[in-house]
Amino acid sequence: MADAPVSLVTPDYWDEACRHLVRRDRVLKKLIPQFGEARLQSRGDAFTTLARSIVGQQISVKAAQAVWERFVHLLPPGQRHGPTDVLAVDSTAMRAAGLSARKVDYLRDLAQHFVQGEVHETDWAAMGDESIIEELVAIRGIGRWTAEMFLIFHLMRPNVLPVDDLGLVKAISLNYFSGEPVSRAEVRELGDAWAPYRSVATWYMWRSLDPLPVEY
Repeated sequence: MADAPVSLVTPDYWDEACRHLVRRDRVLKKLIPQFGEARLQSRGDAFTTLARSIVGQQISVKAAQAVWERFVHLLPPGQRHGPTDVLAVDSTAMRAAGLSARKVDYLRDLAQHFVQGEVHETDWAAMGDESIIEELVAIRGIGRWTAEMFLIFHLMRPNVLPVDDLGLVKAISLNYFSGEPVSRAEVRELGDAWAPYRSVATWYMWRSLDPLPVEY
């Protein structure tokens, strides 16, 4: 959670996923080649991923990045930050950085869960997507959407479809339905055609709206 360099990891399934999606989907066949070697990257830091997801709730990628950068400037410079650093920041300063009072509470609660050892990171590799979602939504401020962002951006699970994601719904509307409103059922139906790489298709849907890579 710092400005210091971090080692980014990319999914080993990405190239196969792209080949699969290009064969199966007419829109992705045109979209995927536009972004060359760009792909999903994980920072390998569970706390940072969840914190960034909370910051990004219900706002645009660009706005979330701006708030996140202001928030990080409140933390000690030049090191990887953790939950204890977040707990040390004054709530008023966090609000001044652009965080709502509710998001401040959520970030503090998340930090407490990590400090108190209530997050079972060592078990996640062996757990299914829904089991991890169930554990994460027990933390204040983490709903299903935030847990799904975590599955995609931290654990890099290949087949997540966040049907409540505003960007995904907008991208599907523009790319498949000529801008007409899209129902959850239509999102799920389209997602069925993307399986078992729904996370990858979702990532390219986001990129179709904003070339800036989505990060958490």
